[in-house]
Amino acid sequence: MSATIAVGGRSVEVSREDKVLFPEDGVTKGDLIEYYRRVAPVMLRHLRDRPLVMHRFPDGIDEEGFYQKDTPEYFPDWIRRVSVEKEGGTVAHVVCSSAADLVYLADQACITPHVWLSTIGDLRRPDRIVFDLDPPDGGVAAVRTAARSVRDLMDEIGLVPFVMTTGSRGYHVVVPIRREAGFDEVRGLARDAARVLATRHPGRLTVEQRKDKRGDRVFVDYLRNSYAQTQVAPYAVRAHAGAPVATPIEWRELGATAPRRYDIGAVVRRLGQKDDPWKDLTRHARSLVGPRAALEAIMQASGVDCAE
Repeated sequence: MSATIAVGGRSVEVSREDKVLFPEDGVTKGDLIEYYRRVAPVMLRHLRDRPLVMHRFPDGIDEEGFYQKDTPEYFPDWIRRVSVEKEGGTVAHVVCSSAADLVYLADQACITPHVWLSTIGDLRRPDRIVFDLDPPDGGVAAVRTAARSVRDLMDEIGLVPFVMTTGSRGYHVVVPIRREAGFDEVRGLARDAARVLATRHPGRLTVEQRKDKRGDRVFVDYLRNSYAQTQVAPYAVRAHAGAPVATPIEWRELGATAPRRYDIGAVVRRLGQKDDPWKDLTRHARSLVGPRAALEAIMQASGVDCAE
């Protein structure tokens, strides 16, 4: 059974709104659609002009979902696309520009949109750095401490860090930067920062990629900072029981905010009571020239070997 939803000046046809996508909680596709419709005014500032990867669950989260980069031919013409280079060709990614886009994607059982770290203005020059921090044992105290350590180093070298729950196991620390450097340079700075942190806190943090060698240490994951890599979009729903949401928070909230604290209902209430903590994120973008020099000085003083 289908219905038509008027949103953002468009009429979007949706179907099977009563289909349960989160069986343990009874959250339906209609609930998902309504959530994305309501948060669109805030969420879109974090999606606009970014290629998007869809994490879709047509049969609900108890069944295996799939990631989809290419835009299906049946998507309506008003859904914006961008042609992106890949090895051996191109792929047409969705670019989410309106509340109608979000509603349509939700109707396609796209529970979680993931976005690029660069925009269509220059896909090979990112405008943010991402550190992905997950606890090694499911505990959250260690990963909170890791997030604060990343924050402190970013402050020290002259960058402005922001923090977000992932709606899964941990947190993302996101650093806005000017769109000046290519991915190789940005990834190099993120890698070197991670190694400085691992040197400063060898019992707590590591850059060891093999899980069996990390022990109880938190992996400072800088690997997302590469061309065509993505991060979970701010305010995206995750495919876990309870319909948790990746939620931007203030640093002072970190100690009291678990990675899955906010679900779709709580986020709507939260945004009705306070502003998006990331509303001014882009205004804090900095050049990497000064921070690169500051980081190199720290590395030299610490004797950090950053050879690959």
